[in-house]
Amino acid sequence: MKEIVVISGKGGTGKTSITASFAVLGGKEVVVADCDVDAADMHLLLKPDFEFEEDFYSGLIAEIEQEKCIKCGKCAEVCRFDAIPIIDGKYVVQPLDCEGCGYCYQVCPRDAIAMNEQNVGKWFVSNIKTGTVMVHAKLGIGLENSGKLVAKVKNEAKRLAEEKQKDFVIVDGSPGIGCPVISSLSGSNLVVLVTEPTLSGLHDLKRVYELVKKFGLKSVCIINKADLNKNISEKIKSFLAENEITLLAEIPYDETFTKAMIEGKTIVELSESNIGKIIKKSWETIKKY
Repeated sequence: MKEIVVISGKGGTGKTSITASFAVLGGKEVVVADCDVDAADMHLLLKPDFEFEEDFYSGLIAEIEQEKCIKCGKCAEVCRFDAIPIIDGKYVVQPLDCEGCGYCYQVCPRDAIAMNEQNVGKWFVSNIKTGTVMVHAKLGIGLENSGKLVAKVKNEAKRLAEEKQKDFVIVDGSPGIGCPVISSLSGSNLVVLVTEPTLSGLHDLKRVYELVKKFGLKSVCIINKADLNKNISEKIKSFLAENEITLLAEIPYDETFTKAMIEGKTIVELSESNIGKIIKKSWETIKKY
């Protein structure tokens, strides 16, 4: 079983549309993992049934037991995150501000503060329209520990792939270079970098490649909307050549992408799409790697 991770340095490059297309082309031989837990949207194209659902707990959050509290204010004094204001005459922990450090818990003279596990979201296992399964998740609004939730999604996807004897795990990673991206990359066999010919696209491609290089991972690249700015496309290709990164495909701008999304389909499901043929060829090349 091989793990293919699709990432981009920035949002809006078409990463998820391309990953979903690979999932459709892979069919029953793949397990899909949507690791973009902060803004998951693979479900819009792959029609999951949310067959299994479970809460995900990670990190701690303080809670003041009001019947024990003597309102001494020591907890508020030591909280460097200003997470314990006085509300209606009571010291109350604000969940979105609390970092779970436990300092307030340590200084409370009446043991009135409990450190509880924090529910940061949900993760799911779904049957999808391609006849296989997808592991995906939803991080709660304003909550952290997305890297740990990504790790849960990936580990479950790999477990299912081994259990069901699938050939590939296809991972839709988060954009950027933060913790969820690092977690997405861990243990992968091939990284597909998706970029676009804009200054920010080139800049963030360079940043995310530095991360990939630190992991010592093999990478290939797809330039999406390649004909929008040919000058920057050439700069991207020069960067790829300098770093010995294989250019997998140059996808031209095409409003068929929008048409497919409106219909809730991937681009490879539209028979009239020339882009679909480019992505199919890319998928066959990826399998050879």
